[in-house]
Amino acid sequence: CEDCGKSLIGECKLHGPLIRAKDRVIPSRARLTLPHYLTLRVLELRAGNEQILGVFAKKVIQKRTQFGPYVGQLSTKLTRYDESRLVLQVLKDGGKYFLDTPNEDCGNWMMFVRLARNQEEQTLVAYQHCGEVYFTTVKPIEPHTELKVWYAADYAKFMEASAVFIKEESDVCPLPPVAKEPLEPWVCSSCRSTFATFALLESHQCVHKDRV
Repeated sequence: CEDCGKSLIGECKLHGPLIRAKDRVIPSRARLTLPHYLTLRVLELRAGNEQILGVFAKKVIQKRTQFGPYVGQLSTKLTRYDESRLVLQVLKDGGKYFLDTPNEDCGNWMMFVRLARNQEEQTLVAYQHCGEVYFTTVKPIEPHTELKVWYAADYAKFMEASAVFIKEESDVCPLPPVAKEPLEPWVCSSCRSTFATFALLESHQCVHKDRV
C-alpha cells in the first residue's frame, strides 16, 4: 500500500482495495477481417454465454462474388466441431487435411458462416482451388439476409457429402426475428456519389476511370 508504505497480502484494511482498470477488449482476428458490408448477429445464447453467430449482408451483394480464402490451421483432425458449420478439407502435398479453427484468432470471418439447411436458403457455394477453400455467391444476396453455404458438386464428392443438403422441417428450429439495420448506400471513394447496389457503383467507377 503506497499510503501505509507496507507490503500486504490482499487488501489494505486501513485504505481499502485498489481501483482496478481493465484493458480494452480487442476484437478477435476473425471479427476484424469481416468486410464492411457484412455484419455478425447473435442468433442464440447457449449455456456458458456461448454465442451462436450468423453473418448477414448489410447491402446488396451480387451473384458470383467470391470470398476467401478460408483461413484455418491444417490438421489431421478437428479440435473444434460445430454442427451448424461446414467441415472443410483441402488437398496439400498429396495429403488430405482439415481446415481447423479452434478459436477466433486462428481463422477469418468465414468461420462464422453457417451451413445451408436446404437449397432455398443457400446463398454461397464452397469449393477448393489451388489448395485453398473459397465461398462464392450463387445468387444476389439482399440486405438483412444471412449468408449460408454448402459444398459445390465436385467439392461435395471430395468431402464425401451429398451435393445438396436438405434437413427435415421437423428438425429445423425457427430462429428469433432479427431487427433490421438501416440500409447503407455504396459510396464512391473518388467523388462520394452514392449507389443502391455494388453493381451500380462498379459501373460508375468504370466511367470515372474512362474520364481519367
